[in-house]
Order: sequence, then C-alpha cells, then structure tokens
Amino acid sequence: MADYNKIGLLVVRDGRLLLCRKRHTTALLILPGGCLEPGESALECLHRELREELGEVSVTGLEYVGSYSDKAAGAADKTVHIELYRGRLTGEPAPHAEIRELIWFGADDDRRQLAPSIANQILPDLERRGLLWPRA
Repeated sequence: MADYNKIGLLVVRDGRLLLCRKRHTTALLILPGGCLEPGESALECLHRELREELGEVSVTGLEYVGSYSDKAAGAADKTVHIELYRGRLTGEPAPHAEIRELIWFGADDDRRQLAPSIANQILPDLERRGLLWPRA
C-alpha cells in the first residue's frame, strides 16, 4: 500500500506537458492534482485540487490513462500511487496555494527535474503508447 494516494491530471498543449513545482517539500516537478480525501471520488479530488492549485480553470473530457507507483517526490522512504487522467483545461492555469510555478515540459527538457513517478513510470508508459509527444 502506498504512503500517498494521488489523482493526477495529464494536460498537453503544443507538445508540452503541464507540470508543477511546489513551494516546499521538493523542487522536483509533479503533476497537477493531489491526495484523495476520505469519502472523495477520484474525479471529485481532481476537480478540487485543480481549483486549489491552478485557479480559475475547469477540465473537460476526462479519460482514465493508468495507475502508477514509485518513490514519492522529496521523500525517498515513501511511496506514491497516482491514478492519472487526461483532459482539456479551459482557462489559463496559474500557480496557487502550495504551487510555486507551472512548467510546460517538453520532450527535450531535463528529466532530472521530474518526480520519480513521472520519470520512471509515467513518461515511459505515455511515450510507449504514443500519448505524449508528437511522432516524427
């Protein structure tokens, strides 16, 4: 069982993936989203977390992508389980609450900036499935 059970959002615009850098706990890039609260569904969690982290945005066309587990960002002795959904954002995301900045991450950007779950599990799976970067 994972130490953290999170719901994440995959948003790609112009071949770049939306990622967040937190104000504290880690400098590694993470997905928008967050931990489930008791009695909350995955989609309720995602909508709540997006309002908290990205401001006046909404998400439509949500589709389940997959589930991934790895070491938690900033806590190598902890594990994270991420249930990932993809969708389209309406509105312009901006950092709020514990989010310091938003990064549009591209195929050629430095993967050492990524949380372990993204670098080790999510990106390789999305690339293998053709869900992320445009194919040449």
